Amino acid sequence: MRRPLIAGNWKMNLNRADAVALSSDLVNADKSSEVDVLICPSHIYLDAVSSTLGDSGISLGAQDVYFEAGGAFTGEISTGMLSDVGCQFVILGHSERRHVMGETDSLINKKVKAVLEAGLTPVLCVGETLEDREAGNTEAVVKTQFEGSLADLSPEQVQKTVIAYEPVWAIGTGKTASPEQAQEVHADLRKLLNDRYNSETSEQVRILYGGSVKPDNASNLMSQPDIDGALVGGASLKADGFTAIINAANQNVA
Repeated sequence: MRRPLIAGNWKMNLNRADAVALSSDLVNADKSSEVDVLICPSHIYLDAVSSTLGDSGISLGAQDVYFEAGGAFTGEISTGMLSDVGCQFVILGHSERRHVMGETDSLINKKVKAVLEAGLTPVLCVGETLEDREAGNTEAVVKTQFEGSLADLSPEQVQKTVIAYEPVWAIGTGKTASPEQAQEVHADLRKLLNDRYNSETSEQVRILYGGSVKPDNASNLMSQPDIDGALVGGASLKADGFTAIINAANQNVA
């Protein structure tokens, strides 16, 4: 049984005081101990949030990283810097990085390798645009992103990775893939893991759903057999709503 993971991507939101207050509220919230919880604040507040989380069991993650260990890369941040402030996870290939910042599968692949080499856990995002879905290209697009972003990795490395399926058309739009639509893509990803690697990898890797996840739809989404949690955007910015999603995931723990 894959343990559910609920990850909060705070994106470019909150100031220092708000980030500390939200993380403190989450530490003190009445939430399930059967669900792994991850929060990903802006880089500049990672240290402050790390101090607030302490030994609460809530994991800390970054929203991105560069693949070089150090050097003349103005504005970037390294895996060593992230580890130094207590990060355990790094979100990679988020749709906004792909479609707004223009990141390619090849670049994301370099980042995945760097994160694994540093002993951190990548949360690799894949997903199609509305145009892709309407053209019937969802499976092909997701497969291309999956294969390019995980190129040259061993089964053992992939087993240390989390995958997040986030349809671009459902991110921040209020639209959400139906549980059936989400499950279909998650099942395709599970099959890709099996076919490209092995059954152990397929059974072990957690696949999250991301795309306008809210307290009122979380339980139905996570009741699907191949959905192992959620990558939450806007709803992760309020402690009560995020806690409700965490507890919804607990309802589906066997």
